[in-house]
Amino acid sequence: MIDTHCHLDFPVFDHDRALILKQAQGYGFESIIVPAVVQKDWPRVIDLCERNNLITLNFALGLHPCFMNQHASVDEAEVALNEAIVRSMIGVKNSEKEGDAVETIGGRLVAVGEIGLDYFIDSPEGNRQKQLALFSMQLSVAKKHNLPVLLHVRKAHDEVLKCLRRERLEKGGIVHAFSGSEQQASQYCELGFVLGIGGSATYDRAKKLARIIRQTSVESLVLETDAPDIPPAFARGERNTPLNLPRIAQAIAEIRGMDAAVFIQQTSINAKRVLGL
Repeated sequence: MIDTHCHLDFPVFDHDRALILKQAQGYGFESIIVPAVVQKDWPRVIDLCERNNLITLNFALGLHPCFMNQHASVDEAEVALNEAIVRSMIGVKNSEKEGDAVETIGGRLVAVGEIGLDYFIDSPEGNRQKQLALFSMQLSVAKKHNLPVLLHVRKAHDEVLKCLRRERLEKGGIVHAFSGSEQQASQYCELGFVLGIGGSATYDRAKKLARIIRQTSVESLVLETDAPDIPPAFARGERNTPLNLPRIAQAIAEIRGMDAAVFIQQTSINAKRVLGL
């Protein structure tokens, strides 16, 4: 199993993170992707992923649209993001030269994320323009470094698709917690993106999402939890964790009428392809 979107660095996991990772190892997890949301948290995310020695934690660096008041100007953010990506890439090259001297299975940078547009939140037009400028910059940085992106999109799919058509990222990426229409799902897939599906699909009311899951090629789906957020129906009101992923996968496989083990294997193949794992 690969959880393609999990905020395992958040303080809510500080008291039991090691236990969760140990259990995830027993569940057969191959990797968890940890995306950053603000610049001040980048070192925390990198440190967690590089020092873990239980399962591979890979990371993404980005600036989330819901935290605009915590981001630097677009120009300053661009410099910082470029520098952080280069440092991360150099670190991987150096560790490859050094071999297995350090007893960890530390992950590496696999994407720019979590980035995107969020027009669901109540914000003035000026805020939307700032989001768009920040998003466009981060797409450009991803293209420059030939990296995929992890997208956060709410009530802004058409605008995001317009940006993606303009930038044309070779590596594509993942549309995290996909919530758009059937037509928008198809358009993302045509651009080389896959859809991140998680706990939302386990609710009876998620009829449209279930229809999209059935209609979309299995090669265009990946699993995620977005832990600690978006708990599945069977854990409603609780903190979400990666350990819920097996039951989420089972529920999604049932929607598709597939064997769960086959579905998990294929979604892991998809994640590896998109993220270069």
